[in-house]
Amino acid sequence: MRIRRILAAVIATAALAGLGIAGAAPASAESLTPGECTQGGGTVDWSNPSVPGTGTCRGGTQDGKTVD
Repeated sequence: MRIRRILAAVIATAALAGLGIAGAAPASAESLTPGECTQGGGTVDWSNPSVPGTGTCRGGTQDGKTVD
């Protein structure tokens, strides 16, 4: 009985860790660096209230994309 609870906890922890890694990959693949934004002719707007610490590229070829 105790082994089952420990095994269930280990599996749950592994599953949550896997979701965290999988969830982070697409966000970083679609975000830009500040240099990529300005190279495309845009400027970085750092006032993104939905995600603190990130910005949005305004103007240029990368307009509307997230900047990390």
